[in-house]
Amino acid sequence: MLIPDKPGTPPPAPDQDVAEERSTERADRRGIQSIEVGGALLQALVRNGTPMMLKDLAREAGMPPAKAHPYLVSFGKLGLIEQDAITGRYGLGPFSLQMGLTALHALDPLKAAMPEVANLADDIQLNVAIAVWGNLGPTIIRIEECRRPIHVNMRPGTVMTPLMLTATGRVFAAFLPERITSPLVEEELSRLASGEQPALRMSRRHVDEALAEVRKHGLARALGHPIPGINAFAAPVFDNSGGLALAITAMGPAGTFDTEWKGSTASKVLACAREISGRLGNITGAR
Repeated sequence: MLIPDKPGTPPPAPDQDVAEERSTERADRRGIQSIEVGGALLQALVRNGTPMMLKDLAREAGMPPAKAHPYLVSFGKLGLIEQDAITGRYGLGPFSLQMGLTALHALDPLKAAMPEVANLADDIQLNVAIAVWGNLGPTIIRIEECRRPIHVNMRPGTVMTPLMLTATGRVFAAFLPERITSPLVEEELSRLASGEQPALRMSRRHVDEALAEVRKHGLARALGHPIPGINAFAAPVFDNSGGLALAITAMGPAGTFDTEWKGSTASKVLACAREISGRLGNITGAR
């Protein structure tokens, strides 16, 4: 049963409701400062990668040891941090590991890559493709197109072969286990070793040199092959185990494409791939 308001009690003014709601929103954005302060200790341990002494951990987190210690005690009770009984060093605890594994299991490489690739395409004004290894080889699964028209005969489902003649293919050949790529590489060698077009002829030495170049620079470059007039840079994205999850490839007209290994295009493609790798939990590169 509804109980009527007491006589003479006016309803809350609309402006008062709005003010209270805005005040709550500001509080939500402000958060809880003590959690943010303590979180700096967890972030410091993640950045360092190894257990740390209290004074070093506190310094890395930007606070005095006396301030850091109570946070460490509380984090220890939660299993977020544990202290080695012999060395006295602090490291991430079992609950931190459980949280990390849960987050990693929920990760979708394509979902992690899509927003970064869209930003990259908009930034460098080139089309950017995402490829994974399929039954027939490197297979395009998504293409982010930039604002300017770039005519490339490619769509989701396109298989990037010959493997050694595409930037995307060379990334997979360089960073996937050889047992996976070897059958396709050997088939291409036998087919292209005595090809009619001299520019497409290939030997084992050419393969080894091409893959060494990819590993040296951390990305692959294609100049007019396999699509005439189109250049490309491709970079690997690694998962938390150091395995190759996918490749991203930026492509555009040869006349305006920056082909320098240390140029803006190459640097941004590589930075994008590393950002996605980080989102997948990779901090060391290839295994």
